[in-house]
Amino acid sequence: VTTFKMPEDFGSVLDKQVIGPTTENLIKSDFPVQSFQPKVQIPFQRLPGQCPRKIEVERMRRLYLTFDIAELLASEGIDSNQLMPRHHDPDNMPAIEEKKDPVFPIYLPLKVFDNDEYDCRTPEEWISLGLEPGSHERKPVPGKALLPTDDVLGHEDPKSQKLIYKWIDVGVLDYDKETGLYLVHKTDKNGLVRDEEGRPILNGGITAEG
Repeated sequence: VTTFKMPEDFGSVLDKQVIGPTTENLIKSDFPVQSFQPKVQIPFQRLPGQCPRKIEVERMRRLYLTFDIAELLASEGIDSNQLMPRHHDPDNMPAIEEKKDPVFPIYLPLKVFDNDEYDCRTPEEWISLGLEPGSHERKPVPGKALLPTDDVLGHEDPKSQKLIYKWIDVGVLDYDKETGLYLVHKTDKNGLVRDEEGRPILNGGITAEG
């Protein structure tokens, strides 16, 4: 019976059979699906007539997608490039008559003003969002970080006057509880978090060899 003989490239045959639009997420990503879900204080079992939990989560997710931290700061008159303290440059100090703002440069880091009392998740909970059900490999968690556009000079001298800081899409790999700092990796042009060899970065970049 030759009618039921399966072709060798059966997968490619199925890919060609596209019938109408689909709701499947076709965007390739290194981030787990649950890492984009917001945290809502709603019981899992809802009374008849009340909004189901899944719908409320989806509504909040779409709402948060409309927010952009760079635009929100700019609407309040805040220049993100000026948030990072720089080296003191006495030769280029503006005179009081030239500028209304204080002539003293910014010298306090952002972490001085950080307040985590109202955070919806602890750092450990954010990192655990990279664990998919039934998997022991932890994927990155999506986020935005204020980083220099020049990686080389940014590592050598993060307070250089020549650096330009912007909010950049990153993958959060790990968290250091002692220093309170996150380990992040910039995404590539496709929004993926890959190492120099093009492999996904798992478990915070720790390999089997340590």
